[in-house]
Amino acid sequence: MSSERFKEWVMPKIEEGKLTQYNWLVQHKKGLVLGEKTDIGAFTYINAKNGVEIKELCQVGSHCSIYSESTIDGKTGKVILEKNSRIGSHTVIMPGVTIGENSIIGAHSFVNKDIPANVVAIGCPAKVIKKL
Repeated sequence: MSSERFKEWVMPKIEEGKLTQYNWLVQHKKGLVLGEKTDIGAFTYINAKNGVEIKELCQVGSHCSIYSESTIDGKTGKVILEKNSRIGSHTVIMPGVTIGENSIIGAHSFVNKDIPANVVAIGCPAKVIKKL
């Protein structure tokens, strides 16, 4: 990843249930841990009621949904995006999932299980298709 990309990066101002200056929002903001030099795309929704940790250098595409609680099936659990993981646009990440360091999730994926480090995963549900 180019160091130029984040040369002027500043921590976004996060207010409960309101869009950030980059047009993404968080519910239960006290449960969010956001690492430095992260890039979260517009219209992404983060429910951090049970914890969401997005580590440094992560990229999350636009229109993604990250849930630490599912009201449909009652599942709960902390979501962790490890360092330098990248999430394609329109992806849904369900409660209790960890995305491993340097892993890439393809656009429009549904992630309901942990994804190991250094892989590419895609699909509904997301499956590993390649090691990096």
